[in-house]
Amino acid sequence: VLECLSPLPLFTNSPTRSAMSQTVVGLLHPGNMGAEVGRCLVSSGFRVLWVAEGRSPESAARAVCAGLEDIGDIPSMVKAAGVIWSICPPDSALDVARDVQRHGFTGLYVDANAVAPSTAERIAALFPEGCYIDGGIVGPPPVKSGTTRLYLSGPKAGEVSALFSSSCKLQALCLEGISAASALKMAYASWTKGSTALLLNARALAESAGVGSALEAEWELSQRGLAQRCAQAPAGNGPKAWRFVGEMSEIAKTFDEAGLPGDFHRGAAEVYGRLAPLRGRETNPPNLEEALTLLTRLAKKPRL
Repeated sequence: VLECLSPLPLFTNSPTRSAMSQTVVGLLHPGNMGAEVGRCLVSSGFRVLWVAEGRSPESAARAVCAGLEDIGDIPSMVKAAGVIWSICPPDSALDVARDVQRHGFTGLYVDANAVAPSTAERIAALFPEGCYIDGGIVGPPPVKSGTTRLYLSGPKAGEVSALFSSSCKLQALCLEGISAASALKMAYASWTKGSTALLLNARALAESAGVGSALEAEWELSQRGLAQRCAQAPAGNGPKAWRFVGEMSEIAKTFDEAGLPGDFHRGAAEVYGRLAPLRGRETNPPNLEEALTLLTRLAKKPRL
């Protein structure tokens, strides 16, 4: 049975700056969120590694911009890093964890993905006792202070939170329980991303029935600001919709396992699935008309 040992020094509940500076951090992978978390760690004085093998030119550009160092492959990262972070699409979280585990990693593994508590517990079971830290990120990529919280849970959550002690852009908060961070993330995103899916779906229903303009006029009378939120939703969520499919499925599973209705978020997963062709449109944001076209393409016109 493996014990939770780091190839490089970790730190105690009261870490010194010199002890912390010796910790090497691995990051899988530098997407929009991961790259900014990596930048926070670099700005805090840590050497942060990533693996370029199999990643896109866009990922490479983000990694270089954030000051990350390509270590070549996962086995090399496992040998060098004392802490490895997983920040990836939720449906890849288990595979990434298994890839790290099969190379014998015995440092701290931080899964900061949008997964159900039961998925988090399956990942925790892959690693030696005490080596797993559950994470949930709330807010946008931390490019400015005060916008983003990192919730952590698990026996050594405090040690991981100390990595960000000098970062002014990401606030780390610790919770009790092995999968509490994931539970909070699921509850939070069930509303934020779930309500956006419902809003766009409602607008698509009105569009397919020929009453889209009438609905927007009524919103202006009784739900001030909702039409504007709907119009802005495709630009903000459309390019990331492909990632939200797996997240909505994990949220549905979380509700199911809590004995609560989960079908709404299975529907939200379908909404985001229909918007998945908008992937990569960050620099050319989609508008509401494009989103409605995708959403209503398979819709049957309601009987009025």
